[in-house]
Amino acid sequence: MGHWPHGVGRRILPETDSTMLEAVRAAPTLAGPEWVLALNQTAGRGRRGRAWAMPPGNFAASLSMQPKGPVEQVALRSFTASLALRDALVAVGTPPDALSLKWPNDVLLNGGKLAGILLESLGDGRGGVSHLIIGIGVNLAAAPAQAEVEPHALPPVALTTHITPEAFLDALAPAFAAREYSLTSYGFGPTRTEWLSHAARLGEVITARLPNEAITGTFRDIDETGNLVLETPKGRRAIAAADIHF
Repeated sequence: MGHWPHGVGRRILPETDSTMLEAVRAAPTLAGPEWVLALNQTAGRGRRGRAWAMPPGNFAASLSMQPKGPVEQVALRSFTASLALRDALVAVGTPPDALSLKWPNDVLLNGGKLAGILLESLGDGRGGVSHLIIGIGVNLAAAPAQAEVEPHALPPVALTTHITPEAFLDALAPAFAAREYSLTSYGFGPTRTEWLSHAARLGEVITARLPNEAITGTFRDIDETGNLVLETPKGRRAIAAADIHF
């Protein structure tokens, strides 16, 4: 595990409604980035407002940061966060070959969903972003029951190696700082290449479900803005946001 990154705050709460909400509330008062970890959440949530189940001992934390650059680049933190999450999991003893990354923001362990990432931004009033909140949930101790997740979702799984949420944050924070440095110093290219090397179902047929249509095609790439690229019978489609089904 690396050293705690310089200039990054760290708060540990016994309980909160949601670490995302806690980070949003604190964001205007912060002079720099800060991680908020909660040992229990009473109203955790995932993508599209879905509930996020949190059995005791699992990991729930959010990072509040003040990113620089255009909105499109800010959104690329979903890829740095997933790579950092993978780095941290490997650092605490998870076999690297057992991990894969599911677009846009899940980490899989042997094909089951181990972790999820949620990004939300606060506007600066000028069309840009003042704060980015990155929420991360990991099934460290136990997986939620299948009935607690949305229909057709991948089966939830948990780590077999015991580690406390506090110790996992100590691995995740420096991993994210390193991935953030790569993105801001060298652009999205190296991050994109690394992410694709761990992508789940790359080269296979998958389905992207949008609000008004379902697109089935071969997962070929992610483009320079992070869009999913599918090869379909009607040609290539670049998809900015969707639920992915294998």
